[in-house]
Amino acid sequence: ARWTLSEDPDDRKDGLWVWGLFKEPLYPYLLLTVETEALVLETESEVVLPSSTFFAKIPHRRNDGAVELENTEIFLRSFEKLQLVGAVAEYTEDMAIGQLQIT
Repeated sequence: ARWTLSEDPDDRKDGLWVWGLFKEPLYPYLLLTVETEALVLETESEVVLPSSTFFAKIPHRRNDGAVELENTEIFLRSFEKLQLVGAVAEYTEDMAIGQLQIT
């Protein structure tokens, strides 16, 4: 698994605001990306789970000085490269697959 710290995908004008994770005002959420490798389930029948990328936008807040993470939806993220005239663009699409429970 690999953790990725990145800018707000919904508001890219401010760039990566790392200090917002540690000081007030608290950055409103943690972006979590987990990448998995392909996994062979059964060698004889060649059943393989493909490599995948999971994504979650985890809201958090302070409560009596402690940071509390909240439960949220988890998504399976798919990537597609689009060949444009003179450029290549990467398109991502997220499909909700369940709930991420923070305990």
